[in-house]
Amino acid sequence: MNRTFNFYAGPATLPLPALERARAEIPDWENTGMSVMETSHRSKEYDAVHYGAMNLMAELLGLDDDHQVLFLQGGASTQFAMIPMNFIPAGGSADYVDTGTWSTKAIKEARIIADARVAATSEPDGFKRIPKRSEYHLDPSAAYVHITSNNTIKGTQYHEFPDVGETPLVADMSSDILWRPIDANRFSLIYAGAQKNIGPSGVTIVIIRKSWLEKANTNLPTMFAYKTHAAKDSLFNTPPTFAIYMVRNVLEWVKEQGGLAGMEARNRSKGDLLYGVMTEYPDFYKCPVEPESRSYMNVVWRLPSEELEAKFVAEALEAKMCGLKGHRSVGGCRASIYNAMPVEGVEYLAEFMRKFARANG
Repeated sequence: MNRTFNFYAGPATLPLPALERARAEIPDWENTGMSVMETSHRSKEYDAVHYGAMNLMAELLGLDDDHQVLFLQGGASTQFAMIPMNFIPAGGSADYVDTGTWSTKAIKEARIIADARVAATSEPDGFKRIPKRSEYHLDPSAAYVHITSNNTIKGTQYHEFPDVGETPLVADMSSDILWRPIDANRFSLIYAGAQKNIGPSGVTIVIIRKSWLEKANTNLPTMFAYKTHAAKDSLFNTPPTFAIYMVRNVLEWVKEQGGLAGMEARNRSKGDLLYGVMTEYPDFYKCPVEPESRSYMNVVWRLPSEELEAKFVAEALEAKMCGLKGHRSVGGCRASIYNAMPVEGVEYLAEFMRKFARANG
């Protein structure tokens, strides 16, 4: 099979076994004579996929009975508005930690709905680090505290989640959900677009605390109320059935790899390998992120010149590695090494980096 090592930030690479399973099942899924894309979301065959994916997500994250998994649409960007619509009361506000790009967008959307305070930010440092808990200035009456666990563009990541006391903690985990074991039950809401770490584009995972949901605002359009989707197990309207089917396939693969403990070992080895190359060639590859905030999902670096960066990306593409150009807003290079990126792909990239440095340094 002529596969390319795909380092795109999203939609991102998927586990080959999950893709091969889909290829085999598309013409005739579960002996129905149809693909899952053609099957009613009200059928018992689809029920097995839908609830199977929900149960696997709950199992992998160790969710308690007070948390519910939802499959929604509109991407994480829709959640930027849905969360304040549902949980900031009239005259109230919420606290946000601004770590750049996605959290900045979340703050902008929230401010259309209500008051969104910036409780901490690393903007003065160019968003090159995660703010320390000592830098937070929280409002004890805030409806919630919102964080973005990983920044795909800046290459930063939380390695310890903040203690915010009794205030509900909300996290956008679009780009690093399931990368390692976490205490998911301490969050009142987690949301994630699937297309980076757990499936194709088209479905958004929301994990919500049921007891918090009971306090949600009620005077909302039907489709923007979490209660609507929770009451019907995400079957109020037609869900993105094929995307959910692929999420189920990926979650089964994650479980087979040793669950989240297996994912963490795999992911840390990949990240350490790339950061290690930068240590080997410190005058050629420079990571702008402070070491304690470096992401294990999106590794970013600069070369001595933009011309060398363009040459690096072009030669990498010739060597069957795509997606290594940095985001247009920051430039440089970036390798997105999510769960499904095989260790062999990162080893191949690391050796390419060494050879490129020796040839061009």
